[in-house]
Amino acid sequence: MTMPVMEPDLDARVLENWARAIDDGPFSSLCWGERIAFDNPDSLTLLGALAAWTDRVRLVTTVMVPQLHDPVLLAKALATGDVLSGGRLTVGIGVGGRHEDYHAVGADPKTQTMRGMAARVAVMKRVWAGEKVTDSVRVIGPSPVQPGGPPLLVGTIGPKTVRSAAVWADGLAGTTLDLDVARQNELYEVARAAWAEAGKATPHLGTSFWFALGSQDDARAQVHRHLRHYLNWIPAEYVDAMAPMTGWAGSEEELVAILRRFEQIGTDEVQLIPTSSDIGQLRCAADVAGEF
Repeated sequence: MTMPVMEPDLDARVLENWARAIDDGPFSSLCWGERIAFDNPDSLTLLGALAAWTDRVRLVTTVMVPQLHDPVLLAKALATGDVLSGGRLTVGIGVGGRHEDYHAVGADPKTQTMRGMAARVAVMKRVWAGEKVTDSVRVIGPSPVQPGGPPLLVGTIGPKTVRSAAVWADGLAGTTLDLDVARQNELYEVARAAWAEAGKATPHLGTSFWFALGSQDDARAQVHRHLRHYLNWIPAEYVDAMAPMTGWAGSEEELVAILRRFEQIGTDEVQLIPTSSDIGQLRCAADVAGEF
């Protein structure tokens, strides 16, 4: 389950209530994404709070953009999060889709590439391995609880990105806009082949999609409202055109059915993305998750 971090008018109470409810189960992971030029909470600050508010569930960033951070500081912050959570952190990373976030922090949009991301991953892995990456007297800590650092998932929807990430990633933190299971399976096949060619174990296969539970009309309207708010860098008429076919809206029984289809193609985890901060949506989704 993803935290409702992209919803408006959040406060500490809403975030804590969601985190504790997700941790109560039966969800496998608690996820949250990163944006800069938006009104969402800072991802690394939230990581510390989530580590304190939860005890069981894995904490998964979906996704962070390394090019928006100094890689040494990012490695230190994530290692701290791994320590605070007792080794429950998984880091999903991607290149990001918005130049405005790069400009907001003075990052070079020319680094918005897989090569730019891989270079920062290499630095982070060296920090987590206890190597000296500066001329400091001591190495940069703390040491992460998980040997070698938190598992890394690549945020992607394209085969080229999957192939290039196979050398450093542990799996996929993908997303599907239209819930095309056949297309998702094609990407999984690319990942399986790329990981095998790299001599690595089978990758973690994950995807995500927006959801709203309720009557068809009300749930679809909820998804539409969320997309209008979140996809604010896209002209409104384009968002309106894609909204009827983006994400999932319907009853609990229908959500179970679509999740079964993803299960059949070998999906290890589906990260549900809420389109409302109403905790009632979370509780209904928990009933669905209990079927698995």
